[in-house]
Amino acid sequence: MHIDRPASLPALPARSLSAVALALAGSLFGGAVQAQPAPLAGGSLTWGVTTEPVCFDPHRSSQQNSFFLIRNYVDSLIYKKADGTFAPWLATAWTISQDGREYTLTLRKGVTFSDGTPFDAAAVKANLDWVKDPANTANAASFLVYYDHTDVIDPGTAKIVLRQPDSTLLESLSSVKLGFLSPKILTKNVDLCSGGPGVIGTGPFVFEQYRRGQSVTFARNPAYAWPAENAKHRGPAYLDRVTYRFLPEYAVRTGALSSGQVDVIEGVQPTDIGLFQDAEGFQFLTGPSSETSFTLNVNYTQPPADDVRVRQALRDGFNGEAIVRSIYRGTVPRAWSIIGPSNAAYAKPLVGTWGNDIAGANRKLDEAGWTGRDSEGFRTKDGKRLTIALGYPQPYVRDNRDILIQAIQAALRENIGLDLDVRIISAGEWAKQTATGTWTIYPNTDNPSDAAMELWDMLGSGGFLYGNIKTPDAETTGLIDKVRLVPDPTQRQPLLNAIQERGVQQGFIVPLFAPHYQIAAKANVQGLGFEPQLDAPASAYEIWIGK
Repeated sequence: MHIDRPASLPALPARSLSAVALALAGSLFGGAVQAQPAPLAGGSLTWGVTTEPVCFDPHRSSQQNSFFLIRNYVDSLIYKKADGTFAPWLATAWTISQDGREYTLTLRKGVTFSDGTPFDAAAVKANLDWVKDPANTANAASFLVYYDHTDVIDPGTAKIVLRQPDSTLLESLSSVKLGFLSPKILTKNVDLCSGGPGVIGTGPFVFEQYRRGQSVTFARNPAYAWPAENAKHRGPAYLDRVTYRFLPEYAVRTGALSSGQVDVIEGVQPTDIGLFQDAEGFQFLTGPSSETSFTLNVNYTQPPADDVRVRQALRDGFNGEAIVRSIYRGTVPRAWSIIGPSNAAYAKPLVGTWGNDIAGANRKLDEAGWTGRDSEGFRTKDGKRLTIALGYPQPYVRDNRDILIQAIQAALRENIGLDLDVRIISAGEWAKQTATGTWTIYPNTDNPSDAAMELWDMLGSGGFLYGNIKTPDAETTGLIDKVRLVPDPTQRQPLLNAIQERGVQQGFIVPLFAPHYQIAAKANVQGLGFEPQLDAPASAYEIWIGK
């Protein structure tokens, strides 16, 4: 749900199998740098993806694996580049007032939604106002906490006005979650989550067909001529259409690519990498990991985790590095903070300072009074077992993360007698828990955004996890509110460090590893790449099929 935020590398072309390495968004592409033939237009591409989107509405979706699909029909005002700066997209230029409260954007001319509606300042206002309206329950509203209104200066100029400065706004405006849908469909108050041709954006593809539980297909938008400034080409997409097949099982995805049923897969099993990396007829690409880490978020207001000693014992009661290595075979780095280790905002002083202290974890539980043992070896206190529930929403289970959690569950039982009650729950049950503030442990990567925004989302007083909890930690939330006011990176970093360090020291968060997308494809698939702001595959705009 959220999850895991910009010079000028858009989607770089994938290299043939013989290639060696290209950097994109801090990641390494496998394959040899060699001259590329001219791109060919036409043809269809089929992806095998791990999860089916719960929602196709960019404003309401909170599922990271949905965003690179949504990006095919949704553009943003600006584009985040690999170096952290921003490039023009639907906005060709922008200025920020001296007090940081007004952002004036010059909009690209000639842009239209796929239903023919002009993209103009009125469309910007309609979308931002719709997201901000509480009646629409848009997840993207978290990006607009300080949004007041948008002034339509003229059709080509929009002024976004904030109630107070927000250093995260440019990053938010580059997010697919604040991408644009036709104002005509916003006013119809229809369920856009269910997808279909009624979901209308300005992107290089249009929504063609959705078969629930099977696939979704997007067809080329022939009028498209407004990619981000640093795109490799300017006109319509090369492909006629792209289909994403929902193949949740590793073996099925691997078999589908190996047998030619699909052209590309993501979520490659660590044990299957050797089938495609440096293998004739295939290519293997690794994406960036600069946003959030996969983290256990611990609700410190719910007993028994309302005791800091219990949270610290949970944090230190297993060997995270060994477990991550055993599950992912060295393909992902260990994480020490909720912010990803490739992110400039990562709190480097945290590295190696916590975790895997079994003796210390047991001492803390003894001090907390959990000194008894039941017939199964779990600690008890006043006749009650030391149990903390972990609810993992089924739509977000992927990349062996459930297996990782089960390994941690077994280690905590053996090492410190803590019962980590792992439950795969429905999206509805999870929504109820967050609405009532009764969630206990939530494992996730946050949706990509500015580091301060990510910390606000996961630990802030109005964010995704603690927004409905009456007594969040005042020191943490105060630091987060403060850093969102600070635009200067040199002034921000000490605050970001303090937030991350407090989160770990208090056991509010237990980071595990820094995920990244791993893609395998046929060797003739060209133009594959990653969008830095998404920390995920780019849209299919640059992709073409070679001979």
